[in-house]
Amino acid sequence: MTTPSDFERMLRESALRVTSPRLAVLSAVHENPHADTESIIGVVRSRLGTVSDQAVYDVLKALTGAGLVRRIQPQNSVARYETRVGDNHHHVVCRSCGAIADVDCAVGHAPCLNASHDHGFAIDEAEVVYWGVCADCSDTPSS
Repeated sequence: MTTPSDFERMLRESALRVTSPRLAVLSAVHENPHADTESIIGVVRSRLGTVSDQAVYDVLKALTGAGLVRRIQPQNSVARYETRVGDNHHHVVCRSCGAIADVDCAVGHAPCLNASHDHGFAIDEAEVVYWGVCADCSDTPSS
């Protein structure tokens, strides 16, 4: 379990000042993986009271830049955020309701980083998105 002191340590180690908005946003993203910005704003406001949308956007940008948060944006979706960073995992997205779940990388050490042709790029990340229909939507009868 991640504690507030863990979040403070993470911010300090990333050379970011420890502020209430940063702690609240980092905690909100940690507790709500794949949340969109509006959802994160709601959680932060429930904890801090008044906070501007722009302040949350700025904190998300700083946390993403520091590598504490990962921004993902599946096709036809708003940006989503998660604190699971640095492990080259992927996502599965429901075509019906938009639910997102983590999918560990296939087999071996980041096999998808071995592109068939790298075109001279030094590849350090691969983004794989699996698409389908989640169990809840599969169980929903059609009209």
